[in-house]
Parts: sequence; structure tokens; C-alpha cells
Amino acid sequence: MTILELTRQPFSGFSVDDLQAARAFYGETLGLTVTENEMGMLELHLAAGAIVLIYPRPGHVPARYTILNFPVADMDSAVDTLIAKGIVFEQYPDMGTDEKGIFRHGGPLIAWFTDPAGNVLSVLQG
Repeated sequence: MTILELTRQPFSGFSVDDLQAARAFYGETLGLTVTENEMGMLELHLAAGAIVLIYPRPGHVPARYTILNFPVADMDSAVDTLIAKGIVFEQYPDMGTDEKGIFRHGGPLIAWFTDPAGNVLSVLQG
């Protein structure tokens, strides 16, 4: 039995302090499809029709946890490509990230970086 009568696929969202910087970062730097909806918010169009909403928030406070994970087939290649685009990966010495910022000590290979608003994102192999 369905409790909710959904009108479309569920979606997630997060806030930023500068929509134009977010549009450039997600669209140009990461190469994702970004559109603007009828309310002036951004929509990231991801695999399998998934959409993530990006909205402006006065007094935005960046999420200090990972808000979006990007699965990749080859971690080193993905990290190298993003570094070449100007992405700086986070270093977590207590976790043992390597010189590129990749955690290689159990579980999927993963590396964290931030968007222009300071929200934490990751690429992970798998």
C-alpha cells in the first residue's frame, strides 16, 4: 500500500550562498547538467533522472558532512581530472588520506572536496 501519492520522483536539495557561483561550479567545473526552475532555483540533472535542487539561503552555513557523492569507475583518474580543473581535495590526516586526498584504508576509495559555498562533496570508486 502506498501512503504517499507521489507526483514525481523524490529529490534532495541543499543551500548555497551564491547561485551563480554554484551554476558555474556544478555546470562548468564538474560538467553536470544544470538548469534553472520556475522559482529561480538550480536543478542538477543526474543519472537515471535524479534531480538535486540547489537553492539560495541568506546566512547559508555549509554542510560539514557529505551532501552529495559522485560514484566513479577510476578514482585516481577522476581526482586527477578534478585537480586539473582547480579542485582542492580535503586532507584528513587522522584518517590517513594520501597526498591527493584519497582515503584508501578500507571500504570504497573516497576523496572529499567542497563546492564554492563550502558544502562537502565526494567522489568514490564504485
